Amino acid sequence: MQNIRMLNKKIILIIVVLITSLGSPEFVRAQSNQPNILLIMGDDCTFSDLSLYGGTNVKTPNIDKLASDGLTFNKAYLSEAMCAPSRAELLTGFYPMTNGVTFNHSATRNNIKGVAQYLRPLGYRVGLSGKSHLKPESVYQFEDILGITKSAISEVSEFESEEIEKFINRDKKTPFFLMTAFTSPHVPWTVGDPSHFNPDKIKLPPHMADTKATREDFCKYLAEIEVLDIHVGKILALLEKSGEAENTIVIFTSEQGAQMPGVKWTNWDVGVHTGFIMKWPNKIKGGQRTDALIQYCDVLPTLLDIVLENKNNDIFDGKSFLKVLNGETEKHRDFVYFMHNNIPEGPSYPIRAVSNGTYTYIRNLSSENLYIEKHVMGTLRWHDYWPSWVYEADTNEHANFLLNRYQKRPKEELYNLSSDPENFKNLIEDKKLQKIKKQLSKQLDLWMNKQNDPGAILDQKEYQEASKSGKHKL
Repeated sequence: MQNIRMLNKKIILIIVVLITSLGSPEFVRAQSNQPNILLIMGDDCTFSDLSLYGGTNVKTPNIDKLASDGLTFNKAYLSEAMCAPSRAELLTGFYPMTNGVTFNHSATRNNIKGVAQYLRPLGYRVGLSGKSHLKPESVYQFEDILGITKSAISEVSEFESEEIEKFINRDKKTPFFLMTAFTSPHVPWTVGDPSHFNPDKIKLPPHMADTKATREDFCKYLAEIEVLDIHVGKILALLEKSGEAENTIVIFTSEQGAQMPGVKWTNWDVGVHTGFIMKWPNKIKGGQRTDALIQYCDVLPTLLDIVLENKNNDIFDGKSFLKVLNGETEKHRDFVYFMHNNIPEGPSYPIRAVSNGTYTYIRNLSSENLYIEKHVMGTLRWHDYWPSWVYEADTNEHANFLLNRYQKRPKEELYNLSSDPENFKNLIEDKKLQKIKKQLSKQLDLWMNKQNDPGAILDQKEYQEASKSGKHKL
């Protein structure tokens, strides 16, 4: 009888413990699908300069280690190769025309929600440390976490871990979303040690003319990539130290291409193609690569798909690639789409483009004009290589080619990304490719119509001024 009473007491105790545990935040979180999310972002880092994508000049052991633990996307893209539009696309799930950030330094529409407005009601702490380049604050409701340099044009690139570490460890009962937005390798290239690189021995990418000034400037740029990798290692070390690494999704992306002719501010592949790694412990098998075609606007829908356990809705321009992460498919999109509005980076020069991952079709809407980008071609504020290209154009055949290609563009362009990743050989007149040209041209028209994109008129000072304030009137 006494044994029965003791057994009954034990059963009652177990029931009490279970009831208590079921109501505790720790249990609720453990039973829900709420991993932490750490988003690590470079700034103006051309994907192909990373060793992960074939770069040979600079070692990036921390980025490579992250890739060995996660899934590397070979074909990840953003819609517009400049900072504000790319970040707005990433954090809202919408293309530039929908979210309103069709120009650099412009504002997101007030009726659009940012990542914080989706995750905070789900119990997340949402913070950003480093560069924002996003407005208004009503859309991007980040908790400001000190520690990482905020200004992209700062001559230093700081990483102070104290406040970041506090944010990660503040409340283990609630999940966090933390964006660490580094400013390297954005100009000015003043961070790191260029002496680590021999200007005579580095291998210049084909989109750079081989001059002494180019080699010297490129070494400064490589030094900034080296610093970016060091910072990636530091933030991952903080995560590991916190004990939260196994319950944290880590995303690394390099943003658009570097501030060089034919890269940033273009719809050519090295401009809109981004480095992208996703690590999800116990969910993604490490060291894998995928050719699935994804775009920045797909990231937020994917994260919500994970957190809400497949209850994501279809309000976004982007769509979840969770099935790619789960290994259920190697395919995601059929097409990715691009745009460029040149104001305020120079005179009006609107561009639209589409790619199926193998071919890219580009439409220059004002091809009769000369393309001018004031930061590259105008002031010598940050680099010296452009004048050297001009000076040597009469004797340097490749420099002459790059100068003409950059400034004088045809109405239409078509490139094979496999055989011509730099987009040097325009195949628009190739009779064998007229079918693919028509298909991509039609897809671009459909996208522009769906986005209510008026085309060339969008790249006007009047619209640019309106978009600064979020009014966005055509």
